Amino acid sequence: MLHTLGNTDCSPAEVGYDASRIGVLHSHFQNLIDDKKIQAASYCVSRYGKTFMHGAIGPRSYREDRTEPLLPATVHNIASITKAITSVAIAKLVEDGFIRLDIPVGTILEPFNVEPFSKIDIYSLLTHTSGLFPDCAGSMIPYHKSYWQLIEEYFDKYNPEEGKPDWISAALSCGVNKKVGEEWQYCSFGFCILGEIIKKITGVTAEQYIEEQILKPLGMKDTMWEPTPELAARFIIRNERKEKRLHDLIHGTQPELSPAEKLWETVSSTGGGLVSTPADLILFANMLLSMGTLGDTRIVGRKAVEKLTTRTLYGVPDYCWGNNVKDRSYGIGLDMRQGPAFLYSEGSYFHEGAGACCMAIDPAEQLAAVWFVPFTDDNWYAEGLFNVTNIIWSGLI
Repeated sequence: MLHTLGNTDCSPAEVGYDASRIGVLHSHFQNLIDDKKIQAASYCVSRYGKTFMHGAIGPRSYREDRTEPLLPATVHNIASITKAITSVAIAKLVEDGFIRLDIPVGTILEPFNVEPFSKIDIYSLLTHTSGLFPDCAGSMIPYHKSYWQLIEEYFDKYNPEEGKPDWISAALSCGVNKKVGEEWQYCSFGFCILGEIIKKITGVTAEQYIEEQILKPLGMKDTMWEPTPELAARFIIRNERKEKRLHDLIHGTQPELSPAEKLWETVSSTGGGLVSTPADLILFANMLLSMGTLGDTRIVGRKAVEKLTTRTLYGVPDYCWGNNVKDRSYGIGLDMRQGPAFLYSEGSYFHEGAGACCMAIDPAEQLAAVWFVPFTDDNWYAEGLFNVTNIIWSGLI
Protein backbone atom coordinates (compact mmCIF):
# COMPACT_ATOMS: atom_id res chain seq x y z
CA MET A 1 0.00 0.00 0.00
CA LEU A 2 1.37 3.40 -1.05
CA HIS A 3 0.49 5.40 2.05
CA THR A 4 1.82 8.81 3.10
CA LEU A 5 0.87 10.50 6.37
CA GLY A 6 0.06 14.21 6.49
CA ASN A 7 0.41 16.77 9.28
CA THR A 8 -2.00 16.53 12.22
CA ASP A 9 -2.74 18.65 15.29
CA CYS A 10 -3.43 15.85 17.75
CA SER A 11 -3.94 12.12 18.18
CA PRO A 12 -7.33 10.52 17.47
CA ALA A 13 -7.74 9.71 21.18
CA GLU A 14 -7.43 13.38 22.13
CA VAL A 15 -10.64 14.18 20.24
CA GLY A 16 -12.55 11.03 21.15
CA TYR A 17 -11.89 8.96 18.06
CA ASP A 18 -11.10 5.24 17.75
CA ALA A 19 -7.76 5.11 15.90
CA SER A 20 -8.37 1.53 14.71
CA ARG A 21 -11.00 2.82 12.28
CA ILE A 22 -8.31 4.67 10.32
CA GLY A 23 -6.91 1.31 9.23
CA VAL A 24 -10.37 0.29 8.07
CA LEU A 25 -10.56 3.45 5.98
CA HIS A 26 -7.16 2.73 4.44
CA SER A 27 -8.20 -0.82 3.57
CA HIS A 28 -11.40 0.45 1.98
CA PHE A 29 -9.49 2.92 -0.18
CA GLN A 30 -6.98 0.25 -1.18
CA ASN A 31 -9.79 -2.12 -2.16
CA LEU A 32 -11.27 0.57 -4.40
CA ILE A 33 -7.84 1.09 -5.97
CA ASP A 34 -7.37 -2.66 -6.49
CA ASP A 35 -10.83 -2.85 -8.09
CA LYS A 36 -9.75 -0.01 -10.42
CA LYS A 37 -12.65 2.16 -9.31
CA ILE A 38 -10.40 4.95 -8.06
CA GLN A 39 -6.87 5.96 -8.96
CA ALA A 40 -5.91 6.95 -5.42
CA ALA A 41 -7.32 8.67 -2.33
CA SER A 42 -6.45 11.53 0.01
CA TYR A 43 -8.23 12.75 3.13
CA CYS A 44 -8.21 15.18 6.03
CA VAL A 45 -10.50 14.82 9.07
CA SER A 46 -10.83 17.10 12.10
CA ARG A 47 -12.85 17.29 15.29
CA TYR A 48 -13.32 20.38 17.44
CA GLY A 49 -11.20 22.15 14.82
CA LYS A 50 -8.18 19.85 15.33
CA THR A 51 -6.92 17.66 12.50
CA PHE A 52 -6.36 14.09 13.72
CA MET A 53 -6.42 12.12 10.46
CA HIS A 54 -4.59 13.21 7.30
CA GLY A 55 -2.99 11.20 4.54
CA ALA A 56 -2.96 9.82 1.01
CA ILE A 57 -2.98 6.37 -0.56
CA GLY A 58 -2.10 5.23 -4.08
CA PRO A 59 -0.23 6.67 -7.08
CA ARG A 60 -0.21 10.28 -8.20
CA SER A 61 -0.22 9.39 -11.91
CA TYR A 62 -2.62 7.33 -13.97
CA ARG A 63 0.40 5.81 -15.75
CA GLU A 64 1.15 2.36 -14.40
CA ASP A 65 4.89 2.77 -15.05
CA ARG A 66 5.08 5.72 -12.65
CA THR A 67 5.28 4.84 -8.96
CA GLU A 68 5.33 8.35 -7.49
CA PRO A 69 2.86 8.31 -4.57
CA LEU A 70 -0.09 10.59 -4.14
CA LEU A 71 0.71 12.97 -1.27
CA PRO A 72 -1.53 14.71 1.26
CA ALA A 73 -0.48 17.99 -0.39
CA THR A 74 -1.31 16.79 -3.90
CA VAL A 75 -3.68 19.24 -5.61
CA HIS A 76 -7.03 18.20 -7.12
CA ASN A 77 -9.95 19.79 -8.92
CA ILE A 78 -12.70 20.22 -6.36
CA ALA A 79 -15.44 20.51 -9.00
CA SER A 80 -18.83 21.26 -7.42
CA ILE A 81 -17.52 21.75 -3.89
CA THR A 82 -16.82 25.17 -5.43
CA LYS A 83 -20.58 25.75 -5.12
CA ALA A 84 -20.37 25.63 -1.32
CA ILE A 85 -17.78 28.41 -1.40
CA THR A 86 -19.87 30.40 -3.90
CA SER A 87 -22.85 30.07 -1.54
CA VAL A 88 -20.84 31.66 1.26
CA ALA A 89 -19.84 34.49 -1.08
CA ILE A 90 -23.52 35.15 -1.79
CA ALA A 91 -24.22 35.07 1.96
CA LYS A 92 -21.56 37.76 2.47
CA LEU A 93 -23.35 40.02 -0.01
CA VAL A 94 -26.62 39.40 1.83
CA GLU A 95 -24.97 40.29 5.14
CA ASP A 96 -23.57 43.49 3.67
CA GLY A 97 -26.99 44.57 2.40
CA PHE A 98 -26.26 44.39 -1.32
CA ILE A 99 -28.82 41.66 -2.11
CA ARG A 100 -31.48 39.43 -0.56
CA LEU A 101 -32.08 35.81 -1.44
CA ASP A 102 -35.65 36.57 -2.57
CA ILE A 103 -34.58 39.18 -5.14
CA PRO A 104 -35.43 38.19 -8.74
CA VAL A 105 -32.28 37.61 -10.79
CA GLY A 106 -33.78 39.86 -13.50
CA THR A 107 -33.38 42.92 -11.27
CA ILE A 108 -29.62 42.39 -11.49
CA LEU A 109 -29.08 40.61 -14.83
CA GLU A 110 -31.25 42.00 -17.62
CA PRO A 111 -31.57 38.78 -19.70
CA PHE A 112 -33.56 37.27 -16.80
CA ASN A 113 -36.02 40.18 -16.72
CA VAL A 114 -38.43 38.50 -19.15
CA GLU A 115 -40.78 35.52 -18.98
CA PRO A 116 -40.31 32.68 -18.19
CA PHE A 117 -37.13 33.69 -16.31
CA SER A 118 -38.45 36.69 -14.35
CA LYS A 119 -39.68 34.54 -11.45
CA ILE A 120 -36.24 33.00 -10.86
CA ASP A 121 -34.66 34.43 -7.72
CA ILE A 122 -31.28 34.01 -6.04
CA TYR A 123 -32.72 31.52 -3.54
CA SER A 124 -33.98 29.18 -6.28
CA LEU A 125 -30.55 29.19 -7.95
CA LEU A 126 -28.87 28.28 -4.66
CA THR A 127 -31.35 25.48 -3.97
CA HIS A 128 -31.48 24.10 -7.55
CA THR A 129 -35.20 24.83 -7.79
CA SER A 130 -35.07 27.56 -10.45
CA GLY A 131 -36.66 25.45 -13.19
CA LEU A 132 -33.57 25.82 -15.37
CA PHE A 133 -32.53 22.61 -17.11
CA PRO A 134 -30.43 20.31 -14.88
CA ASP A 135 -26.96 19.00 -15.63
CA CYS A 136 -28.46 15.59 -16.46
CA ALA A 137 -30.94 16.95 -19.04
CA GLY A 138 -28.94 15.59 -21.97
CA SER A 139 -29.70 12.03 -20.91
CA MET A 140 -33.34 12.83 -20.22
CA ILE A 141 -34.45 14.89 -23.20
CA PRO A 142 -33.69 13.84 -26.80
CA TYR A 143 -31.92 16.54 -28.86
CA HIS A 144 -31.57 18.81 -25.83
CA LYS A 145 -28.88 21.47 -26.09
CA SER A 146 -27.17 22.32 -22.81
CA TYR A 147 -26.54 25.87 -21.71
CA TRP A 148 -22.82 25.25 -22.21
CA GLN A 149 -23.34 24.02 -25.76
CA LEU A 150 -25.39 27.09 -26.61
CA ILE A 151 -22.71 29.37 -25.15
CA GLU A 152 -20.02 27.58 -27.16
CA GLU A 153 -22.03 27.97 -30.38
CA TYR A 154 -22.56 31.65 -29.61
CA PHE A 155 -18.85 32.27 -28.98
CA ASP A 156 -17.90 30.45 -32.19
CA LYS A 157 -20.11 32.84 -34.20
CA TYR A 158 -19.54 35.99 -32.16
CA ASN A 159 -18.43 39.11 -34.01
CA PRO A 160 -16.95 41.95 -31.86
CA GLU A 161 -18.78 44.44 -34.07
CA GLU A 162 -22.01 43.17 -32.52
CA GLY A 163 -21.09 44.84 -29.24
CA LYS A 164 -20.53 43.39 -25.79
CA PRO A 165 -20.97 39.60 -25.72
CA ASP A 166 -24.35 38.50 -24.36
CA TRP A 167 -23.75 34.82 -23.71
CA ILE A 168 -26.42 34.71 -21.00
CA SER A 169 -29.18 35.46 -23.53
CA ALA A 170 -27.68 32.89 -25.89
CA ALA A 171 -27.76 30.25 -23.15
CA LEU A 172 -31.31 31.10 -22.10
CA SER A 173 -32.58 30.48 -25.64
CA CYS A 174 -33.32 26.88 -24.61
CA GLY A 175 -35.80 28.13 -22.01
CA VAL A 176 -36.76 26.31 -18.81
CA ASN A 177 -38.36 22.94 -18.21
CA LYS A 178 -40.03 23.45 -14.82
CA LYS A 179 -41.71 26.16 -12.79
CA VAL A 180 -39.73 27.77 -9.98
CA GLY A 181 -39.89 25.55 -6.89
CA GLU A 182 -41.52 22.64 -8.69
CA GLU A 183 -38.58 20.23 -8.62
CA TRP A 184 -35.01 19.90 -7.33
CA GLN A 185 -32.85 19.85 -10.48
CA TYR A 186 -29.10 20.04 -10.01
CA CYS A 187 -28.00 22.94 -12.20
CA SER A 188 -24.36 24.06 -12.41
CA PHE A 189 -25.35 26.77 -14.88
CA GLY A 190 -27.38 28.36 -12.08
CA PHE A 191 -24.22 28.72 -10.01
CA CYS A 192 -22.45 30.24 -12.99
CA ILE A 193 -25.23 32.85 -12.99
CA LEU A 194 -24.64 33.42 -9.26
CA GLY A 195 -21.06 34.26 -10.21
CA GLU A 196 -22.34 36.82 -12.69
CA ILE A 197 -24.49 38.32 -9.93
CA ILE A 198 -21.42 38.63 -7.69
CA LYS A 199 -19.56 40.29 -10.56
CA LYS A 200 -22.39 42.73 -11.26
CA ILE A 201 -22.82 43.70 -7.60
CA THR A 202 -19.15 44.01 -6.60
CA GLY A 203 -17.60 45.36 -9.80
CA VAL A 204 -14.91 42.66 -9.75
CA THR A 205 -15.02 39.11 -11.03
CA ALA A 206 -16.61 36.54 -8.76
CA GLU A 207 -13.30 34.69 -8.77
CA GLN A 208 -11.48 37.76 -7.46
CA TYR A 209 -14.16 38.46 -4.86
CA ILE A 210 -14.05 34.89 -3.52
CA GLU A 211 -10.25 34.91 -3.47
CA GLU A 212 -10.05 38.20 -1.58
CA GLN A 213 -12.99 37.72 0.78
CA ILE A 214 -12.81 33.99 1.56
CA LEU A 215 -9.73 32.08 0.36
CA LYS A 216 -6.96 34.49 1.39
CA PRO A 217 -8.44 35.40 4.80
CA LEU A 218 -8.76 31.68 5.64
CA GLY A 219 -5.15 31.04 4.61
CA MET A 220 -6.21 28.65 1.83
CA LYS A 221 -2.92 29.03 -0.07
CA ASP A 222 -3.42 25.92 -2.21
CA THR A 223 -6.95 26.85 -3.31
CA MET A 224 -7.28 28.88 -6.48
CA TRP A 225 -8.92 29.09 -9.89
CA GLU A 226 -5.87 28.74 -12.12
CA PRO A 227 -2.97 26.69 -10.74
CA THR A 228 0.39 28.41 -10.47
CA PRO A 229 3.41 26.54 -11.89
CA GLU A 230 4.25 25.45 -8.32
CA LEU A 231 0.75 24.12 -7.74
CA ALA A 232 0.66 22.45 -11.16
CA ALA A 233 3.82 20.52 -10.20
CA ARG A 234 1.87 19.06 -7.25
CA PHE A 235 -1.28 18.25 -9.21
CA ILE A 236 -2.70 14.76 -9.56
CA ILE A 237 -2.14 13.39 -13.09
CA ARG A 238 -5.44 11.95 -14.31
CA ASN A 239 -5.00 11.35 -18.04
CA GLU A 240 -2.82 12.26 -21.01
CA ARG A 241 -4.70 15.44 -21.89
CA LYS A 242 -4.47 16.81 -18.35
CA GLU A 243 -0.85 15.71 -18.14
CA LYS A 244 -0.03 17.91 -21.14
CA ARG A 245 -2.00 20.79 -19.64
CA LEU A 246 0.00 20.53 -16.41
CA HIS A 247 3.27 20.36 -18.36
CA ASP A 248 2.35 23.58 -20.17
CA LEU A 249 1.46 25.32 -16.90
CA ILE A 250 4.71 24.26 -15.24
CA HIS A 251 6.88 25.38 -18.16
CA GLY A 252 4.88 28.45 -19.17
CA THR A 253 4.24 27.14 -22.67
CA GLN A 254 0.48 27.50 -22.84
CA PRO A 255 -0.88 27.50 -26.40
CA GLU A 256 -2.36 30.65 -27.91
CA LEU A 257 -6.09 30.82 -27.24
CA SER A 258 -8.57 31.25 -30.05
CA PRO A 259 -11.01 34.20 -29.90
CA ALA A 260 -13.78 31.82 -28.76
CA GLU A 261 -11.59 30.33 -26.03
CA LYS A 262 -10.74 33.82 -24.78
CA LEU A 263 -14.46 34.61 -24.52
CA TRP A 264 -14.92 31.64 -22.20
CA GLU A 265 -12.70 33.47 -19.71
CA THR A 266 -15.54 35.99 -19.25
CA VAL A 267 -17.88 33.26 -17.97
CA SER A 268 -17.86 32.79 -14.18
CA SER A 269 -16.33 29.52 -12.93
CA THR A 270 -18.34 29.57 -9.71
CA GLY A 271 -20.11 26.29 -10.45
CA GLY A 272 -16.97 24.18 -10.31
CA GLY A 273 -13.69 25.91 -11.14
CA LEU A 274 -11.55 25.73 -8.00
CA VAL A 275 -8.60 23.45 -7.23
CA SER A 276 -7.50 22.62 -3.69
CA THR A 277 -6.09 20.10 -1.21
CA PRO A 278 -7.77 18.25 1.67
CA ALA A 279 -5.91 20.34 4.27
CA ASP A 280 -7.01 23.59 2.62
CA LEU A 281 -10.65 22.57 2.34
CA ILE A 282 -10.76 21.51 5.97
CA LEU A 283 -10.07 25.17 6.82
CA PHE A 284 -13.24 26.18 4.96
CA ALA A 285 -15.19 23.33 6.57
CA ASN A 286 -14.05 24.35 10.05
CA MET A 287 -15.00 27.95 9.35
CA LEU A 288 -18.57 26.76 8.72
CA LEU A 289 -18.44 24.47 11.75
CA SER A 290 -17.37 27.47 13.87
CA MET A 291 -20.34 29.45 12.54
CA GLY A 292 -18.48 31.69 10.15
CA THR A 293 -15.13 32.28 11.84
CA LEU A 294 -11.76 30.55 11.92
CA GLY A 295 -9.60 31.70 14.81
CA ASP A 296 -9.76 35.48 14.74
CA THR A 297 -10.87 35.59 11.11
CA ARG A 298 -14.52 36.34 10.41
CA ILE A 299 -15.87 35.34 6.99
CA VAL A 300 -19.62 35.53 7.69
CA GLY A 301 -21.76 35.75 10.79
CA ARG A 302 -23.53 33.02 12.73
CA LYS A 303 -26.97 33.81 11.31
CA ALA A 304 -25.70 33.52 7.74
CA VAL A 305 -24.22 30.07 8.43
CA GLU A 306 -27.43 29.00 10.18
CA LYS A 307 -29.41 30.08 7.12
CA LEU A 308 -27.19 28.15 4.70
CA THR A 309 -27.06 24.99 6.80
CA THR A 310 -30.70 24.65 7.88
CA ARG A 311 -32.95 22.45 5.79
CA THR A 312 -35.08 24.67 3.56
CA LEU A 313 -36.72 22.30 1.03
CA TYR A 314 -39.69 20.12 2.00
CA GLY A 315 -41.85 18.06 -0.33
CA VAL A 316 -39.81 18.95 -3.40
CA PRO A 317 -39.11 15.90 -5.62
CA ASP A 318 -35.76 14.94 -7.18
CA TYR A 319 -35.59 12.84 -10.36
CA CYS A 320 -32.03 13.71 -11.40
CA TRP A 321 -29.77 10.87 -12.58
CA GLY A 322 -32.51 8.29 -12.20
CA ASN A 323 -33.52 9.31 -8.67
CA ASN A 324 -37.10 8.91 -7.49
CA VAL A 325 -37.01 11.00 -4.31
CA LYS A 326 -40.29 12.62 -3.32
CA ASP A 327 -38.88 14.85 -0.57
CA ARG A 328 -35.39 16.21 -1.32
CA SER A 329 -33.63 17.45 1.80
CA TYR A 330 -31.49 20.48 0.97
CA GLY A 331 -30.04 23.55 2.64
CA ILE A 332 -29.08 26.72 0.78
CA GLY A 333 -26.21 25.67 -1.45
CA LEU A 334 -25.48 22.59 0.70
CA ASP A 335 -26.80 19.02 0.58
CA MET A 336 -28.63 17.79 3.69
CA ARG A 337 -29.68 14.26 2.69
CA GLN A 338 -30.57 12.01 5.60
CA GLY A 339 -31.93 8.47 5.71
CA PRO A 340 -30.80 4.88 6.19
CA ALA A 341 -27.65 5.25 4.07
CA PHE A 342 -25.83 7.59 6.44
CA LEU A 343 -24.39 7.41 9.97
CA TYR A 344 -23.84 11.14 10.42
CA SER A 345 -26.08 13.18 12.75
CA GLU A 346 -29.28 14.93 11.84
CA GLY A 347 -28.43 18.46 10.73
CA SER A 348 -25.20 17.41 9.00
CA TYR A 349 -24.47 18.89 5.58
CA PHE A 350 -22.08 18.21 2.74
CA HIS A 351 -21.22 18.76 -0.90
CA GLU A 352 -19.84 16.35 -3.46
CA GLY A 353 -17.63 17.17 -6.41
CA ALA A 354 -17.63 15.22 -9.66
CA GLY A 355 -14.75 12.96 -10.33
CA ALA A 356 -14.92 12.65 -7.21
CA CYS A 357 -14.49 14.37 -3.86
CA CYS A 358 -16.57 15.23 -0.81
CA MET A 359 -16.70 17.67 2.11
CA ALA A 360 -18.96 16.61 5.00
CA ILE A 361 -19.67 18.50 8.23
CA ASP A 362 -21.48 17.26 11.35
CA PRO A 363 -22.21 20.10 13.82
CA ALA A 364 -23.56 17.75 16.50
CA GLU A 365 -20.28 15.82 16.60
CA GLN A 366 -18.09 18.80 15.66
CA LEU A 367 -16.57 16.60 12.94
CA ALA A 368 -15.44 17.78 9.50
CA ALA A 369 -14.06 15.56 6.75
CA VAL A 370 -12.70 16.13 3.26
CA TRP A 371 -11.61 13.39 0.89
CA PHE A 372 -10.68 12.92 -2.76
CA VAL A 373 -11.32 9.63 -4.57
CA PRO A 374 -10.54 10.28 -8.26
CA PHE A 375 -12.52 7.75 -10.26
CA THR A 376 -10.69 5.84 -12.98
CA ASP A 377 -13.52 6.30 -15.49
CA ASP A 378 -16.72 8.28 -15.99
CA ASN A 379 -18.72 6.13 -13.58
CA TRP A 380 -19.91 7.17 -10.12
CA TYR A 381 -19.28 4.85 -7.18
CA ALA A 382 -21.23 5.30 -3.95
CA GLU A 383 -18.54 3.24 -2.19
CA GLY A 384 -16.08 6.08 -2.67
CA LEU A 385 -18.42 8.64 -1.12
CA PHE A 386 -21.31 7.36 1.01
CA ASN A 387 -19.46 4.30 2.31
CA VAL A 388 -16.45 6.43 3.19
CA THR A 389 -18.69 8.75 5.21
CA ASN A 390 -19.91 5.83 7.30
CA ILE A 391 -16.38 4.50 7.91
CA ILE A 392 -15.16 7.89 9.08
CA TRP A 393 -18.15 8.48 11.35
CA SER A 394 -17.89 4.95 12.77
CA GLY A 395 -14.78 5.95 14.73
CA LEU A 396 -16.53 8.44 16.99
CA ILE A 397 -16.37 7.35 20.63
